[in-house]
Amino acid sequence: MANELPPNVVTKPPPPGVAAGVDEAMIERLVHGFYGRIRADTMLGPIFTSRIEDWDPHLAKMCAFWSSMLLMTRRYDGRPVPAHLKIDGLGPAHFERWLELFRATARELCPPQAATLFIDRAERVAQSLQMSIDWQRGVLPPLKAPILAGKTPAK
Repeated sequence: MANELPPNVVTKPPPPGVAAGVDEAMIERLVHGFYGRIRADTMLGPIFTSRIEDWDPHLAKMCAFWSSMLLMTRRYDGRPVPAHLKIDGLGPAHFERWLELFRATARELCPPQAATLFIDRAERVAQSLQMSIDWQRGVLPPLKAPILAGKTPAK
């Protein structure tokens, strides 16, 4: 067949966002819609508005983040852990509220397959960020029982 590649040619699968129908315009709608909700939220709004004076650069950075995450554009160049470490009292309730707002926005503004992908990645990002912040602050998760089962504590 004329369309077949030679056996030594390796092809990469498309970025996950492309397969789900995500494009830059969808990312921009989601980011702007989501941060509109954040700014109006009684829990998260004050945290963001006390730290972000000019929203345009922040929104552009978040669009670059999601573009890099889902379309593999490598546009994002940031360090989220140090930025979030500066927020005193940031904890699980904040991350859960962030996810609630993100899920609602994705489901409202994106087709189902794209919304599912955005939400999956947002949940992973929130978990990773929260774990990194906890680690940096010296908060370690407790060992789970199966790890300790049958072990005698060291003396």
